[in-house]
Amino acid sequence: MPKFVYRMQSVLNIKQKAESQIKMEFATAQAELNRQIDILEEYIRRKENYLKEAEELRNTETLNLQDILDNQYATAQMDVMIASQSKVVAQHEEIVEKVRVRLTRAMQERKMQETLREHAYADWIEEQKQEEFKINDQRTSYTYTLRQRGEG
Repeated sequence: MPKFVYRMQSVLNIKQKAESQIKMEFATAQAELNRQIDILEEYIRRKENYLKEAEELRNTETLNLQDILDNQYATAQMDVMIASQSKVVAQHEEIVEKVRVRLTRAMQERKMQETLREHAYADWIEEQKQEEFKINDQRTSYTYTLRQRGEG
């Protein structure tokens, strides 16, 4: 029996490689998004700590105006940093979404090629069965003819 050869195997291979590359790109983009989210969460945590510190500074017996002003300044700076980092996170979310769409498309294209390969393989198997049936039929006819001539 001859070996099955899918004539579009090179296209399937290219689709598989493209999908693998986009998966790596997606993983990198997702890791960077996670890193930026961690930075944002750290800024939020630091602001919460400044707010707690401000409450403590206001509830002491002796008020230190400079400490309160420094704390207010630090809290305001954290607001600016949080707003800026939120924009960075949004940009990275957009990047991840674009790569995710590309990955989905690449996966669909690969699956389509695999489906075409499966159909081609099924057709090839059917052709092989038909060829085998034809050979067996010829063999049977030949044997029958020999027997007929031998008896006649």
